[in-house]
Amino acid sequence: MDLKNKVALVTGGGTGIGRATCLALAKRGAAVAVNYSRSKAEAEETAQIINSEGGHAIAIRADVSQDKQVREMVDTIVQRFRTIDFLVNNASITQHISFDDLEAATEEVWDELYDVNVKGMFYCARAVSPFMKNNKQGAIVNVGSIAGQTGLGSSLPYAVSKAAVHGLTKSLAHALAPDIRVSCVVPGAVATRWWAGKEEQMKRLAPNLLLQRISTPEDIAQFICAALEQEAMTGQIITIDSGQTL
Repeated sequence: MDLKNKVALVTGGGTGIGRATCLALAKRGAAVAVNYSRSKAEAEETAQIINSEGGHAIAIRADVSQDKQVREMVDTIVQRFRTIDFLVNNASITQHISFDDLEAATEEVWDELYDVNVKGMFYCARAVSPFMKNNKQGAIVNVGSIAGQTGLGSSLPYAVSKAAVHGLTKSLAHALAPDIRVSCVVPGAVATRWWAGKEEQMKRLAPNLLLQRISTPEDIAQFICAALEQEAMTGQIITIDSGQTL
């Protein structure tokens, strides 16, 4: 699908899956707002790559866990590009905590992960929805995780927060229908900086997957674009994990 004249906001757009998604959307003709919280240099580089190739992109800072910052970010994007057609809720954080260390899952850890991973996605969806409804069309893709399906992952609070993202997707699909479609892409292991320092572990995992390969950010980005473009789908939770959960 040609996305010329469409405008997309990608949270956490400077690195990993976020960057790959920004680049993929730009190649399809969309103008892209590359959101970041801390990765300023990476977000600006992502926008620069798009602009240097003839596309249209801006890097814009906002902590998605702060509703006021999210609303201000959306207003700035609309002032620049007139509207927002697509939202990719990609920004997420984690903390690596052993599952059997329940005491390490402190109130602060729970609050931090839920504020970004769950409430942040809701804040972004709420902020963009009036513009999408005004256009009588729009699409949101949340980035979940197989941790939310298996209950395993980098920490117990992270896994629970991603399960909440999957639930949020279905609830938003109900809340925003019929004008806005909402789905969730659920990656398994992806070769991003989250694996930094664990490359050997990643190499050991790959042969045990049905497809014997770790997904790339580009793999996930291609499906995010497909989900945004699919006009007959909403409320779906779709796993891309090379067979990791089978």
